[in-house]
Formats: sequence, structure tokens, C-alpha cells
Amino acid sequence: MNRLFRDAAGPCLAPRGSAVCIGAFDGVHRGHQAVLAQVRESARTNGLTPVAVSFDPIPRTFFAREKSVPQLTSVREKIARLYDAGIERVLLLRFDAKLVAVTAQEFVEHVLVARLNAKQVWVGEGFRFGHARAGDFALLRRLGEAHGFSTGEVAPFALDGERVSSSRIRTKLAQGDFDAAAHLLGRRFAIGGHVVRGAQLGRKLGYPTANLRLGSRTSPIGGVFAVRVHDVGTVPMPGVASLGTRPTVDGREVLLEAHLFDFDGDLYGKRIEVEFVQKLRDEEKFDSLDAMVKQIDLDAQAARKILGCDTTVATGAMT
Repeated sequence: MNRLFRDAAGPCLAPRGSAVCIGAFDGVHRGHQAVLAQVRESARTNGLTPVAVSFDPIPRTFFAREKSVPQLTSVREKIARLYDAGIERVLLLRFDAKLVAVTAQEFVEHVLVARLNAKQVWVGEGFRFGHARAGDFALLRRLGEAHGFSTGEVAPFALDGERVSSSRIRTKLAQGDFDAAAHLLGRRFAIGGHVVRGAQLGRKLGYPTANLRLGSRTSPIGGVFAVRVHDVGTVPMPGVASLGTRPTVDGREVLLEAHLFDFDGDLYGKRIEVEFVQKLRDEEKFDSLDAMVKQIDLDAQAARKILGCDTTVATGAMT
């Protein structure tokens, strides 16, 4: 059974011993998936519990301080994908000043040994840990020998001769190269969430939308897109979506608004996932709502063509 834990202290989570991998795992991309598969199979072979240790927020967000750092997955999405990869226990640690102050030896003794009963620990190339990033793989290995666990450093995962990394995927998304990003992720980039009530302006303009809030998450993309929306029906539904602050109506909060073609239904409160297929344009401010609707008409036509839909007039009643 899959279980999530958030405290570094507490009873042992793996009485029979664990195979542990440590990382930010933003996106759980194909490189991460290769590591997770290795941990899962090693755990199965040796009768251990497969465990992932990750962080919220991801470390680069904490060290960026006032800067917003785009993320490929929400915490919920990351955990779900770790479970899908065969990880049975996820220890999600709050990455804050308190954790940053923990020494490398304390992390090994309190987290890996006492909390996780680690028998194997797997990390990526260049792994650093502990206060002031003083711990490296060589120290982890020495501490492992002292505490009875083996260590493994996983080589970078490459596709087409280039290393797969979260930062590379963010760059591809920012450039609008969604196909390349999907190749690296192992799936198309998507954002999920529960549909919330909006101002219902879209309905008045003939384009009702399902609205998702991003909360504290910063998206690596923004603008208007051809999309497919999952978890509405038996198959993904085509649509057009905007992601941004809606400057024409002086919006402040970043909102994902997805219009589903030829859909008539109530999605309030339902969790959906919006998959991004192709970027149509950047967000812009129009002189009037009429001008905005004319552009939305063009966006919808373009999205239908990209997604292979017919040109039936869209109807619906979402928000």
C-alpha cells in the first residue's frame, strides 16, 4: 500500500529495510523514471520497501528566495507519479531553514537510518546534502559503510545524446516546443486541479470555461493553447485554454481557463487535467471585449484544426 509521510522524526517506516532514492523529482521525467525503476527492481529482488525522499518546496525554490521558480508538477502530481513508478513510501520533507541546518551526518542518522531503515541509498550524479551542502557521494558512502547500507550513484539519463533534466524540460516548454518536452517527460505536459467558480464572463461571451487555480505554484508556460482535457469523459476532450492573469479584464490571480469544444455539463468541484498540445499565442490586452471575442474565435478555430476537430459551433455551460 502506498503511503505518504512528512516528518523526518517518528517510528521506522520500513521495518524490513528500504531501498531509498533521494531527489527533488520535479516532473518525474524519464530520467527520474529510470532511477525509480532501478530502485523498485532492487527493492523487489532484495525484499526491501522502495522509498523516495523528496522535498516541498523543491530546494531551488527555497534558495531562490523572492524569485518564483517554475515547476513541472504540483506536489500532488509528483506524489501520484512516484506511486505510479512503484514507490511504496514517500517521505516528503519540508525544505526550510530548519532542514537546511541539518548536518549531513544528522540527515543520515536520523532520516536514512532511524526513520527509513535504509539498506540501499541511490542518488544522482553530483548529489550534495546536509548543511552548507557539505555532504557528497563519498561521505554518503563512508557513512553508509558505518551504518550498514550500500550506496549507488546513478549515471545521468540521456536521450538523443543529451541529458534529461527538469531544467531542460522547462526550457523546452518556455520555447513552445511541447513535442520535445513530451519526449523528455515521457508524456505531455499537463496541469491538474479542481474546477472552481469564476466570474462567468466566459459564459456571457459564448466561451464557458472550466477554471483551475494554480495557488502558489508557478507555471513554466503562459498564453493561449490548444489542449486536451482529461477526466471529463471516457476520452480526452479537445479545447482551447488560456493561462495567465487575463489583462483585458484587469485580472490579478494566475488562472487556467479551459473551454471544452462541444461540451454541455457541470464540472464545478471536479478534478480534471489539462494537457497542453500546442501554443497559439501569448496573452495580450485587448481594447474591448468584442475585440477579445474575435481573437478567441480565431484561437478556437486554430485549436480545432490542430486537434483534428470539426468546426461545429461550440456550446456548453461550465463557468
